[in-house]
Amino acid sequence: MDVEEILTGLYSEQGRQDPYPWYADLHRLGPISAVPARAEHRTVAAVAVGYDLVDGLLRDPEWTKQPPPGWEEQEILRTFQTSMMFVNPPDHTRMRHVFSRTFTPRRLGALEPVILRVVDELLDRMADAGEGVVDFVADFAYPIPALVMAEFIGIPAADLPWYRERVEWIDEFLDVAGKTPQRLAAANTAARELRAFYRELLGHRRRVPGDDLLSGLVEALDSGEVELTEEELISNLIVLFNASFVTTVYMFSNGLPLLLAHPETVAALPTDATLAQGCVDEVLRLASPVHFLARAAPADTVLHGVPVGTDDNVLIMIGAANRDPARFPAPDTFDPTRPGPPSLAFGVGLHFCLGAAVSRLEGRLALPRLFHRFPALTVTETPTYSGSLFLRGIDTLLVSTGG
Repeated sequence: MDVEEILTGLYSEQGRQDPYPWYADLHRLGPISAVPARAEHRTVAAVAVGYDLVDGLLRDPEWTKQPPPGWEEQEILRTFQTSMMFVNPPDHTRMRHVFSRTFTPRRLGALEPVILRVVDELLDRMADAGEGVVDFVADFAYPIPALVMAEFIGIPAADLPWYRERVEWIDEFLDVAGKTPQRLAAANTAARELRAFYRELLGHRRRVPGDDLLSGLVEALDSGEVELTEEELISNLIVLFNASFVTTVYMFSNGLPLLLAHPETVAALPTDATLAQGCVDEVLRLASPVHFLARAAPADTVLHGVPVGTDDNVLIMIGAANRDPARFPAPDTFDPTRPGPPSLAFGVGLHFCLGAAVSRLEGRLALPRLFHRFPALTVTETPTYSGSLFLRGIDTLLVSTGG
């Protein structure tokens, strides 16, 4: 098949549920393939799947993110383009410096007891179901990062169901097929309502400060210690909270079926911290929550024989690069002791995910406790993936705790 046939298959319902055969077809064409110039492809000139090429493009600061046309006219796009995840230096550097000061080893260590408390409370609730069926996503995978990040940032737990709905509207818009008028309108509504939510919350923290991230940021903002406006702060909080917990939800929900297919690993997990870390890393490689990014060429160039023009985008397929057979022998096999390069699940370079350490910590702590408590945990029906090719994950996963 040629690249156009492969991409058509990848965008189909079958491809959305299982993109990996299509990624294998792209690998057979080489580390990068030219995309035919058609209106529906807009400015995408090529699709990159080779691990080394993808890693290099993400690390190269000359390859930048391009704002979409007309972004100033849409609330959701204005939010994106005033956050560090979507902008380039020097604005990216200025914003990231503010937030990187908060994700310190000390703060990460302080989160460990919070994670353990949240995990144990959720396991207690699951145990109350006896041998009944529970939704692993609603009862475990979603509440862990949501409650931990809410406590870390300072969002009232009672607001999380309302918050999650708006995050889902934004995620649906981010998919490659999400740029419909209906999804754009929903994402704009979500951005407006979340901005109003944070303005009110910041005002409350000014009146009644606490020990959370919001209180510290408000104090730094009002004192002039940081180069950040309040509106930029709000944009970054929306994007940070979204990115920090949606990817972790999918790390858990995508990972559970993989782990349960290896009962010897599940049995060893509760008492082997090294294995737990290896399982987290391998789940992130094999079932990456984020599947693609885009970067624009700084000048006319040729990548492995494929010409890319100035400002043309290369679609960077993280989900495919993490299964590159040139870098990962038997790339479709789950192996938590696998040597080799790290996965690209959280990106690399300038835009490496700030919440990656928190996500990995949550997985490393939660999975051993889950299987210690429920060694007979089983999935009761075939899981269905979200249907998104940007954030790919299982939204509902019914399981039996086994008593």
